[in-house]
Amino acid sequence: MTGLMTAERPFGIYLYPYFESFYRCVTGKKASSFRFVYGSTPLSTNKEGNGNHHNAHQQTTNSVSVILSCIAYFVILFGGREWMKNHPPFKLQKLFQLHNLLLTVVSAALLMLVVEQIFPQLYHHGLLYAICSPRNWTQKLELLYYLNYLVKYWELIDTVFLVLKKKKLEFLHYYHHSLTMVLCYTQLNGQTTVSWVPITLNLMVHVLMYYYYFRTAAGAKIWWKKYLTTLQIIQFVIDLGIVYFCTYTYFSYTYIPILPDWGSCAGTETSALFGCALLSSYLLLFINFYRLTYKQNKQHQHTTKAKNPIVVIENNKEAIERMTRSKTKGSTASPSTTAKDTTHATQKRKSKKI
Repeated sequence: MTGLMTAERPFGIYLYPYFESFYRCVTGKKASSFRFVYGSTPLSTNKEGNGNHHNAHQQTTNSVSVILSCIAYFVILFGGREWMKNHPPFKLQKLFQLHNLLLTVVSAALLMLVVEQIFPQLYHHGLLYAICSPRNWTQKLELLYYLNYLVKYWELIDTVFLVLKKKKLEFLHYYHHSLTMVLCYTQLNGQTTVSWVPITLNLMVHVLMYYYYFRTAAGAKIWWKKYLTTLQIIQFVIDLGIVYFCTYTYFSYTYIPILPDWGSCAGTETSALFGCALLSSYLLLFINFYRLTYKQNKQHQHTTKAKNPIVVIENNKEAIERMTRSKTKGSTASPSTTAKDTTHATQKRKSKKI
């Protein structure tokens, strides 16, 4: 089970058998028996679904569970904020730490399991196969994608903590949390082979992000928060580059044969277009958040200094005075010693004359 790192064992050990044992202990079922059945699997939709992954209209009209989840999320969000106006903030430090620590561990475990499944496909067949071939939508990956989808419901608790602690809630926060859940749902239904790209990048960022929140909840000062936002922006740039490519080659191959293409790409048109639109909005919102949070704060600091030159001048004057005093102390020590020596010599000469 253990050994050197290979294409099939990128971590030097087969992780999936351990996951299968854990899955069976928790669910009482074999991991190999899982299938994401539209309208039957929990949180796939309501019971009216017909189980056809490729019936895009049926998916859209019967996506009741995810829609109701979003509605419940916003009711709790805005209702909770109103309720908390008349209540003091809850501390919840230990509970918040535990929440973030568990999400760090779960995100890291899912990341490693997905990478273990994808890396051999990349190594043996190349990137185009890994992101476009329907054969790369395997039963094991489908289960991992589904678990990642369930984790998005768990992550909604982030907002509950912020509401109870009376923290400021940015539009980006609840927009991103609610719609990422919808994104995972649409990609599961659409069976988009490229799903592993945004999922692995998102999990990687979340390992760092939830570790950051775990540490700061304990009072630690983390210097790399700014770079975490930069990493999120890079994540969406990579996502969009690959997802746009897959969408382009699919539509070119299917509808516009005069355009160059690399063949079809697995997934439904609805899921592809929704993914492109949502990831594009994420990129714009995160860039705007970065600009408002870091760039404008820096400009504000420079502006404050420019508007208060007296403070700067006074600080400079104080520094110059301190330097002058220290030099004066050093320079006065030698003359005083010389004066004492001169007086002593004069007294000696007088005593000799007497």
